[in-house]
Amino acid sequence: MTPRLSAAVQSIGVLLLVGVCLFGSAGRLDIPMFWSYLAVFAGVCIAALLLIDEDLTQERMRPGGQPLGFRLWLAFLLCIAHWVVAGLDRGRFHWSDNVPLPLRLAAIVVFAAGLSLFLWAMYVNRFFSSVVRIQQERGHRVVTGGPYRWVRHPGYAGALPAMLASGVALCSWLATAIGLLGLPLLLWRILAEERTLKAELPGYPEYAQSVRWRLFPGVW
Repeated sequence: MTPRLSAAVQSIGVLLLVGVCLFGSAGRLDIPMFWSYLAVFAGVCIAALLLIDEDLTQERMRPGGQPLGFRLWLAFLLCIAHWVVAGLDRGRFHWSDNVPLPLRLAAIVVFAAGLSLFLWAMYVNRFFSSVVRIQQERGHRVVTGGPYRWVRHPGYAGALPAMLASGVALCSWLATAIGLLGLPLLLWRILAEERTLKAELPGYPEYAQSVRWRLFPGVW
């Protein structure tokens, strides 16, 4: 199976999993925001399959030819908990599903924009691995184009608002709180990547001096 075909199968599997988590735990299908959420997810998956080359696809699925590590599986389990709780909250128990409709609509826009920025960063940076490592065998170099002109980690700059908006878009404050548990993992990843790149990737310290901001210009 080619990397692109494998990625397509994996994407379909993830979409089905998200749908089962949301609608299965909700016990009903008539939740429009869940369908909107799935549509955004599907659109990003399709765009990724069309835009990301096979070499990077292979690197993200098996970084350095190795299986994905514990931290990535932990993040994935956290996502599953996030979707299941959102379904239970909105569809069955209504623990905290009093999110106003305008806020839900704004959140789905932020969710889509955050994932789009993440995808743009991955499209521009062919070294956008799923783990922190210097990819010498792939000719790893500093990337300065696209969104990397403004911030050093635009992928995470997109992931963070998407993470914060996901539970709100799904109409669950409790699911939002669960999503926030991923924030320490994201911050750890950013800091660990910064240390590795500055120490081991030629040209990165100079790039870090010219592009001051990690995530958001004027903030951090």
